[in-house]
Amino acid sequence: MSNSSHREVSAADLSRGRRIMLLILVSMGSSILFAPPYLKNVFYDPLLDALDINNAQIGWLVSAYAITATICYLPSGFIADRIRVRTLATTGYLITAMLTFVYAALPGFGTLLAVFVGMGLSTILIWWGVRFKLVRLISDADGYARNIGLSYGIYGAVGLVLGFVEVGILSAFAERADLGVRTILMMLGGLIFLLAIASHLLTPRFAGEIEHPGEGFKLADLTRVFGSPVVWLAAGTMFFVYFVYTGVAYTTPYLSTVFAAPAAVVSAVSVIRTYGITLLAGPAFGALATKARSPSRVIIIASIVIAVALAALIAIPSGPVLVIVAAVIVVALGFLANGCYGIASSQLSEGRVGLDMFGAASGLLSVIGFLPDTFSSVWFGAIIDDRGSGAYPIIFTILIACSLLAAVLSYALILWVRRTGGQAAVEESEAPDAPASS
Repeated sequence: MSNSSHREVSAADLSRGRRIMLLILVSMGSSILFAPPYLKNVFYDPLLDALDINNAQIGWLVSAYAITATICYLPSGFIADRIRVRTLATTGYLITAMLTFVYAALPGFGTLLAVFVGMGLSTILIWWGVRFKLVRLISDADGYARNIGLSYGIYGAVGLVLGFVEVGILSAFAERADLGVRTILMMLGGLIFLLAIASHLLTPRFAGEIEHPGEGFKLADLTRVFGSPVVWLAAGTMFFVYFVYTGVAYTTPYLSTVFAAPAAVVSAVSVIRTYGITLLAGPAFGALATKARSPSRVIIIASIVIAVALAALIAIPSGPVLVIVAAVIVVALGFLANGCYGIASSQLSEGRVGLDMFGAASGLLSVIGFLPDTFSSVWFGAIIDDRGSGAYPIIFTILIACSLLAAVLSYALILWVRRTGGQAAVEESEAPDAPASS
């Protein structure tokens, strides 16, 4: 381990156990690192009470983080192509841990605003480029789809365990929300600090992760990424896949509003969609993409099935009689949408995007891909306010169109790779099929 920390290594130089360990490390990080800024999604009311702020103020905190994140996605990729993942991971974790400890002090609103902006910088500008690039560095072009799928499965498992622990902590401090929230944040800060130490000790210096070490940003780097058809096709696919991935959340209120589903059924479906599907969909789709040797093919087939399932959901007569059928379709939609999202970034490796520009390509992919977060909820919310239960067929029709567009762009990427022979951005060296094999 000490040798690999001082010399450049390829994934072939690492044992299978070491590659698995790195995959687990970055996957755990992607789950734990974002828990502090998104704590309100899980514990909204306790957080309001603990921080002694109102709904508008908590909205401002989340918006401050989201705006900072959106600005930082693209530059985070270029930074990842200029600074080693070991340095970025360690620094990102350390700064986020320190900010989380400040957050745990339950300070005033002005300080909280600064903390959330700071977390936007530490988690996105510094760390986000590591998320996809480290998985790519321990995989070959064909193995990336499987490994990123496994990564999302680990992400879901860690999130599930973390969620139960946090619920237990809040229950233990049921009468004191401030102590419960403070304990949760201190725990998260401690875990993130441990991730920083582990990243520094376990992440090697990879050969090929930086094309010209010590060289600053060049306009040519921007030109290469923005001039790559593969990157744009993958980013467009991610946009529509992510639109559907977030949009299928509206199938749950559809069950209760239109089908008059019992609360127990709706709760069961919500739990399965939130936790169970994440554990299974990513690894399953990763394995399928690896077997098909094309994530795009899997996305095409799944997107078409999603469109058909959404059409079926619209066509099924409303009422309690067919609620179980509708619930099964909703769970299936969640599985398919989650799986497509889990492997969407692997289109970059399918298109042979080089290691030296993979971080920047991932940055552009994130900027375009996550744009639905900036408008889809407001758009769909306005439709529901205007149309009531009649809004859902409109929303599902929009999602059908997005699914089909994801399939079209994925097919275009396949045609491009066939036409160019994957020569537009061929890797200088290939890593082994890791970590799930060898």
